[in-house]
Amino acid sequence: MGKIAINIATGSLQQAEIIVGIDLGTTNSLVAAIHPDTKQPIILKEFDNSSLVPSVIHFSTTGEILVGEPAKNYLATAPERTIFSAKRLMGKSYKDLISLKHQVAYSIIDDATDGLVKIEIDGKFYTPIDLSALILKELKHRAEHILKTAVTKVVITVPAYFNDAQRQATRDAGKLAGLDVLRIINEPTAASLAYGIGTQNDNQIIAVYDLGGGTFDVSILHIQEGIFEVLSTNGNTHLGGDDIDNLIVNHWLQQLHITQVFVQSNPAFAQKIRILAEAAKKHLSQNILFEAALDNYTLKLSATEFTSLIAPIIQETLIACNAALQDAKLTKGDINTVVMVGGSTRIVAVKEAVSNFFGKPVNDTVNPDEVVALGAAIQADILAGNNKDVLLLDITPLSLGIETMGGLMEVMIPRNAKIPTKMSRQFTTSKDGQSGIILSIYQGERDLVKDNRKLAECILAGIPAMPAGLPKVEVTFLINADGILVVTATELRSGVNVSIEVKPQYGITDEVVEKMLLDSIQNAATDIAERALVEAKTEGEQLLSTTENFLTTNATSLTKEELINTANAMQALQLAITMQDKNLIQSKITELNNISTPYAERIMDNAISMAMKGTKI
Repeated sequence: MGKIAINIATGSLQQAEIIVGIDLGTTNSLVAAIHPDTKQPIILKEFDNSSLVPSVIHFSTTGEILVGEPAKNYLATAPERTIFSAKRLMGKSYKDLISLKHQVAYSIIDDATDGLVKIEIDGKFYTPIDLSALILKELKHRAEHILKTAVTKVVITVPAYFNDAQRQATRDAGKLAGLDVLRIINEPTAASLAYGIGTQNDNQIIAVYDLGGGTFDVSILHIQEGIFEVLSTNGNTHLGGDDIDNLIVNHWLQQLHITQVFVQSNPAFAQKIRILAEAAKKHLSQNILFEAALDNYTLKLSATEFTSLIAPIIQETLIACNAALQDAKLTKGDINTVVMVGGSTRIVAVKEAVSNFFGKPVNDTVNPDEVVALGAAIQADILAGNNKDVLLLDITPLSLGIETMGGLMEVMIPRNAKIPTKMSRQFTTSKDGQSGIILSIYQGERDLVKDNRKLAECILAGIPAMPAGLPKVEVTFLINADGILVVTATELRSGVNVSIEVKPQYGITDEVVEKMLLDSIQNAATDIAERALVEAKTEGEQLLSTTENFLTTNATSLTKEELINTANAMQALQLAITMQDKNLIQSKITELNNISTPYAERIMDNAISMAMKGTKI
């Protein structure tokens, strides 16, 4: 392929204004900044000295949206309209959340596909990006109220195990909240900075044990001369304080002979007992007997019972610690420091078990709820150019990506990524027998490619004829130390590939970069709404195509009523796609899925029965 001369500008970020750090948590979120006088990181607290903002959202029947403590008050009285643990939904599909669906009262839409999850409230559909944006908007408002100045630039932390989709979803949520997300950093890295590890010429290996509200992970980091390298990470995205709460709830239910059927049919009771379980967990972290009344029941839990209950969870975290050490090819003796992060690490039994496992005292001198946000504030200060002790590497000033169906921009390398960097992602074809893919490369922050800057284009030809969705095309973006972008696309089944080099030979000015960034913030709500509409239309069109092909093959296996109902639902979806209403399209997709899923499963079961007839297992 020929080479195209183009600019991928690079440079260090130097900002004079305040940049805050945000810990967007599963249970609680908080925001921190560097104090202008002491130059030390501080948590921004309201007049009531509260630092934690519960990651809870309530949609009132009047249309008002409450976030934080006011929303938390509705967990028991209106659980079906009150969203918690939204972080667990980030970047997940319906199939990923089967276990979570049974633990919440709100409606997680399930159409048995790999599409991103949605929450339905009053016929409106909210993605995890929408929900996280509401929390971030509240944190932005809180920071501006305390600092008495506009806040537009942030650093947001994520778990080390978050994948590309989850990190990009976090960026999108920030943009929707009116924030310019300068960097997404790993929570263990932020925690290390808060403990002062890595800000000097450290050369050590640390373990960050993070047991939060909804997730657990342990990360092994090598820190040398201010550079953080994650050697390994392990854990469980569905293991945390919430699971300890559930253990306490189940213990009380067994103790009082209350059935799960009763609990499931009384969501208000379910939330009340869950809230009391959370209170018991915090109370018992001090090894004091917990006792409370709920309706006609008396709930009790001793410290001994509590320690026995949570022993399996603690053991599971230690198994993950051992696995992380093995992955890093290290022993317990190689670890210099063990850093504790997350509110659940306040539990005495947890601290003792981790200390015994690593054979050394744990470092828990920084508030475990606040440590990640404090570290994010330090990283923000570094990006602002105020911390001269840390060398800033070259970064990408604008996101780089490719065009996908509907003219959407799929970000491959986000802005402010350190150079050199490499990112890969798999894509597939949208039509049966498709033999080629046009790879259009763009630079910019807008959701649609028409609003971004086109850099180059190449064609991946020679893909063997296969049904839509079967080819696996891996696209790799590599920016080397010289700032040259190399894009490679390979069809993994056949091995056909194409590569293009994008060289920095002429530039775009800082003013153009700033304008593109400003446009992305000012148009964030419109862009994300337009993206959601395009994605809904694309999903609807694909469902219509799949259903039509299925009917062509299996029409004789359906009843006349099934055929009529399906035809009517398809017609309704076709009509909805012509309109500019995302919620209407998604509701018609749900209706068609509800009609077609039962008979599709029936036909599949019959096919399996016929195939297995006469076979012994």
